[in-house]
Amino acid sequence: MLTQQEKEKIIKKYELHKEDTGSPEVQIALFTEEITRLILHLKKHKKDVHSKRGLLKMVAKRRTLLNYVKKESTRRYNNILKKIGLKK
Repeated sequence: MLTQQEKEKIIKKYELHKEDTGSPEVQIALFTEEITRLILHLKKHKKDVHSKRGLLKMVAKRRTLLNYVKKESTRRYNNILKKIGLKK
């Protein structure tokens, strides 16, 4: 779980304009950070099925947002992939 300060830091980095908290880019960045943390947790606790299910849900939500951004603007899609470091 991200703390409020960590969320604010991520939002500042990926925001499109001031007071931007809900754009797809910000949501994708927040999901990516959560996914990274869950992957580290699951490496240590291999039998944690509940967290694994949550991870799969987050990956699906992120994929849905990425598909939306790709449909709206390929330039924005490529920028967010490059910033976050995902391969597609």
